Amino acid sequence: MSKADIGLVGLAVMGENLVLNMESNGFTVAVFNRSTDKVEKFVEGRGKGKNIIGTYNVEEFVSSLKTPRKVMLMVKAGPVVDAFIEQVIPLLDKGDIIIDGGNSHFPDTNRRTEYVESKGLRYIGTGVSGGEEGALKGPSIMPGGSPSAWPEVKPIFQAISAKVEGGVPCCEWVGEKGAGHFVKMIHNGIEYGDMQLICEAYQIMKVLLGMSADEMHEVFKEWNETELDSYLIEITRDILAFKDTDGSPLVEKILDTAGQKGTGKWTGVAALDLGIPLTLIGESVFARCLSAIKDERVAASKILTGTDVSFKGDKAVFIKQLKYALYASKLVSYAQGFTLMQAAAKEYSWDLNYGEIALMWRGGCIIRSVFLGKIKEAFDTNPDLSNLLLDPYFKGIIDNAQDGWRQVVATASLNGIPIPTLSTALSYYDGLRSERLPANLLQAQRDYFGAHMYERIDKPRGEFFHTNWTGRGGDTASSTYVV
Repeated sequence: MSKADIGLVGLAVMGENLVLNMESNGFTVAVFNRSTDKVEKFVEGRGKGKNIIGTYNVEEFVSSLKTPRKVMLMVKAGPVVDAFIEQVIPLLDKGDIIIDGGNSHFPDTNRRTEYVESKGLRYIGTGVSGGEEGALKGPSIMPGGSPSAWPEVKPIFQAISAKVEGGVPCCEWVGEKGAGHFVKMIHNGIEYGDMQLICEAYQIMKVLLGMSADEMHEVFKEWNETELDSYLIEITRDILAFKDTDGSPLVEKILDTAGQKGTGKWTGVAALDLGIPLTLIGESVFARCLSAIKDERVAASKILTGTDVSFKGDKAVFIKQLKYALYASKLVSYAQGFTLMQAAAKEYSWDLNYGEIALMWRGGCIIRSVFLGKIKEAFDTNPDLSNLLLDPYFKGIIDNAQDGWRQVVATASLNGIPIPTLSTALSYYDGLRSERLPANLLQAQRDYFGAHMYERIDKPRGEFFHTNWTGRGGDTASSTYVV
């Protein structure tokens, strides 16, 4: 019996479709699932007649693989991953490779890489994005971990990944240890931001402009043929056109409470740990949290007052301004995400190629969009670019969008429509372009109550001072000042 090129554990939606993708690209795949009835159902169903080897215990699974063995896990992130690693390690030989393709938290991947390598094996933690369709037809794949493992899996991963112009695969080596899962985490954080921005545009059109789902469908359809062309705009177009059995828009019958799996939260926590102002993605996570307290909001809506909604302007002009606001805010989200990756690369000694990362997101994944190619060009032109908004191309977009962006934020606020991400994006932009912020007063306050010291504009950086503000304090200063 011929042996498999790779083995995959976990026959849920993503696992099944990745197996079929691999097989359709000429690879023989061994499969295993803890619930073995899923194995039989798969090999006798979607996998019937294909180069797929069904196995019914871990020993049989491992023995069915060519060396160096490549064991890919598509299981729930967390303890299940650790448990299977412990189960399979005794059955593997030196140089074999364990691959975690789930949404694992990058510190876990850092830890697992070191542990697996200590056993003489190799480890890859890889982000896989694209959902069910992407897994089957070509996802974006973001691998990191043991560098020597990359040449072994590269032919498979790049064959099954999405392709962009010129047949370039949306898969390239990211970096050591948890770098791949960190980049996937950032991808998911940006996804949170993109989705919330679109939802705010929808809310403005619906509540402020009084537009129907069909009218909004036409707007998103038009936007998807412009620089906003992206997967999320595309599916929003389709969702708004979808009718329930009674002919009414299905979207308006869906309860307004959003779920989340945690990757957006992880992104926000990583930003806080590294001191990066990831404001838009943070607000998108909190927006989901606010949506989840539905009963509290219903009760509050009967008590708390706002303002009457009234729009008296030119609707067509305002929709154009809304498009500008959405695009500019989207750029802010990506700028913040890439800034966080740069900080992480410095903190964890990862050699990240930001242009390649943008290219990996250009196809297959949930945040795929046209302008990711422009991000690659920006970093190709200036690999040391500190913020995407400083790139001439993106600066030009913001300059062009700025008036409309401000008009949308102001109008929505005056009409009491919550726009947490559209507004925080503009605040971030205005903060970034401010030579002087009021943190001088904040630092004076810290020194007043806690003797935390401050720097002076007329003295060199790194020289700290404390003032006895009341005349009752002493000259002793705190040693906990952190720049």
